[in-house]
Amino acid sequence: MAHTKAGGSAKNLRDSNPKYLGVKRADGQKVATGEILVRQRGTPIMAGKNVGTGKDHTLFARIEGIVRFRAKRKTNYDGRTVTRRVVDVL
Repeated sequence: MAHTKAGGSAKNLRDSNPKYLGVKRADGQKVATGEILVRQRGTPIMAGKNVGTGKDHTLFARIEGIVRFRAKRKTNYDGRTVTRRVVDVL
C-alpha cells in the first residue's frame, strides 16, 4: 500500500486576522487632520466636535488640535437616560 488512508479532516485549524480595534489617540494628545482616533465596531464612542465618522465607524480628526474625551448624557428612544463617551478635537 503506497498511499495514506483515512487521515480525517481538521475543522478547527482556521483563524481570522486581528482587526486592531481600540483607541489610537489618548486624551490630551495632539493630532493632525485626518488622523485616526478610534477604531471600533458600532459606535460605543460617539463623534463630537471636529470629529468625523468613517463607514466602518472609525472616528477621525477633521482639524488639527488636541483630543478630549468626555461623557454625555443621552436619552434613548424608549425614554431611558444613558451615559455615552464622546471624543472631541479642540
